[in-house]
Amino acid sequence: MKITSLTLYKVKPRWVFLKVETDEGITGWGEPIVESRADTSIAAVKELEGFLIGKDPCRIEHLFQLMYRGTFYRGGPILMSAISGVEQALWDIRGKSLGIPVYQLLGGAFRDKIKAYAWVGGDDPDNAPEDAKGRLEQGFRNIKMNAVGACERIGSYVEIDAAVERLAAVRDVVGPEVGIGIDFHGRVHKSMAKTLVREMESYRPLFYEEPLLPEHLDFLPELARHTSIPLATGERLYGRWGFKELIAQGVVDLIQPDLSHCGGIFEGRKIAAMAEAYDIGVAPHCPLGPLALASSMQLDACTPNFVIQEMSIKMQYNTSGDLLDCVKNEDVFNITDGYLSLPNQPGLGIEIDEEAVIESDKEDFSWSPRDWFHEDGSVAEW
Repeated sequence: MKITSLTLYKVKPRWVFLKVETDEGITGWGEPIVESRADTSIAAVKELEGFLIGKDPCRIEHLFQLMYRGTFYRGGPILMSAISGVEQALWDIRGKSLGIPVYQLLGGAFRDKIKAYAWVGGDDPDNAPEDAKGRLEQGFRNIKMNAVGACERIGSYVEIDAAVERLAAVRDVVGPEVGIGIDFHGRVHKSMAKTLVREMESYRPLFYEEPLLPEHLDFLPELARHTSIPLATGERLYGRWGFKELIAQGVVDLIQPDLSHCGGIFEGRKIAAMAEAYDIGVAPHCPLGPLALASSMQLDACTPNFVIQEMSIKMQYNTSGDLLDCVKNEDVFNITDGYLSLPNQPGLGIEIDEEAVIESDKEDFSWSPRDWFHEDGSVAEW
């Protein structure tokens, strides 16, 4: 079998889909995207074509190493996201060629179902309590919300009290048994993070996500001394080498590789295995589209230290499109009592509606995060 072509599509609201075709008629799909950098992501994949056209798609590790090492400069969000989408598509082809799900090629199912959570609220988290009611009605038993909006380096106690009150309101709505992840989104500087993790602790968050920017992960051991709530991070780290120091610290409780950024499914599995040696759990980051989620579910199924899966159905970014818009077998993402079922179809386990993808690609659209500013006009972390 040989790779014959790569086709890329921009898909609303903020995704890129890749179709890889072969001379035996088997097609694989992947999701190579850096959010707000769709055109750059497409260009990066096109630059990898020379490593792929005419090659055997079943030699996944070989092709990964060619793409990773062959350009001399390696790592970073653009290249690793491009590689990730290609790698996902190669696994999709391999699974389809054998008639089995990808996780069967990575050791088989370790669990019978996949725990999942969804977002409540948005960038400004004031709507979180009302949204939480809807998520419970959809079948979720775990949710996640932003801790704060735009946040000063040393915030006022008014900001801190408001953040705690929002969490208290969500806890009051969902009760004591629903897990509530708190996403700091890298918005909070270390001086304020120390206060927030302590003040929020009595409401028993499931975890604190990205409590610090990835540039400041050396402060995690100090932050961990201020709370007993699990700390989670990793969405802006790339490849095994990006996670190596974080995992070796032994301080973080959950790593969150994004399989459309970290290098793909097999790279995610290698990162998870590194974390398992340090008794660290894995909760794949996935605010993206159906191919990224389907890839994550393959990892979830076969990974012993998997904890919980993020999914983006009807989340705040999906105003112009949603998770199921380009998927024919939508039931693969059904939630029952807080869980997704294991995928049972070959490859990634989803069937893409290519006509819908093509129609979306025809529209001239782009997505970027909102510009955030502090009261004095200085730029805030989004």
